[in-house]
Amino acid sequence: MAFSNQTILQLPQFSTSVSAKVHPLVIFNICDCFVRRPDQTDRVIGTLLGSVLPDGTIDIRNSYAVPHNESSDQVALDIDYHHNMLSSHQKVNSKEVIVGWFSTGFGVTGGSALIHEFYSREVTNPIHLTVDTGFKTGEASIKAFVSVNLSLGDQQLATQFQEIPLDLRMVEAERVGFDVLKTTSVDKLPNDLEGMEASMQHLLALIDEVYKYVDDVADGRIAPDNDIGRFISETVATIPKFSSQACDKLVNDSLQDNLLLLYLSSIMRTQLSLAEKLNTAVHAL
Repeated sequence: MAFSNQTILQLPQFSTSVSAKVHPLVIFNICDCFVRRPDQTDRVIGTLLGSVLPDGTIDIRNSYAVPHNESSDQVALDIDYHHNMLSSHQKVNSKEVIVGWFSTGFGVTGGSALIHEFYSREVTNPIHLTVDTGFKTGEASIKAFVSVNLSLGDQQLATQFQEIPLDLRMVEAERVGFDVLKTTSVDKLPNDLEGMEASMQHLLALIDEVYKYVDDVADGRIAPDNDIGRFISETVATIPKFSSQACDKLVNDSLQDNLLLLYLSSIMRTQLSLAEKLNTAVHAL
């Protein structure tokens, strides 16, 4: 039996190869925009800037908020403000382009599809980043989504969002600050020594995990993993080989150089202040 003029329900086919990584500056900027939001505004939305890495990963490096008004079925964006901010950012860094948009709140909301449709006209397959500023799970929940269209024949029925892998990569100093700020209450920010102590404790914990894994593999308690072994070997190979005395000398030399710079800066400030006073005295006479 042959059928003609069939209406086919087209189910979305997700791409599992899409992933993103976000820099902590973007998260802090989004939280700052949320704190400074206008009164009676439930959430903040804005534009994400970055680039696409050679391996296809979306690298999110910057962001800015976009004024908007939204109701249950309508969303109004200040498009002129969005384009002016984009032009200003690209004057500073022309390599940063639109990669998606962000919103505060837990997960995707009803108006997200309308906003995502606008950004889909700005860039192909934009990323939707959500930051839970309400701390509903006890800490800041950060998720990234991509969308696909669910259509019936030629008619689009809905937009479906699927979460993609998100990597929050940062140096150790940034991680210390992020771990402090992501909690619901902060007594005080750590100073330099406390931050270094937390970093060293984290590093020692990682080294202990590596030692335990190597011992378990050597004793036959777990099966070896070639990828993990190769990664450990490459990590150890990057560590320079020098004695503890050479390390102490390197730290002391660096400390003395920093103290010398502070001393020279102090002398320079004193000379500038003295020259300014002499110049004022000359003009007074």
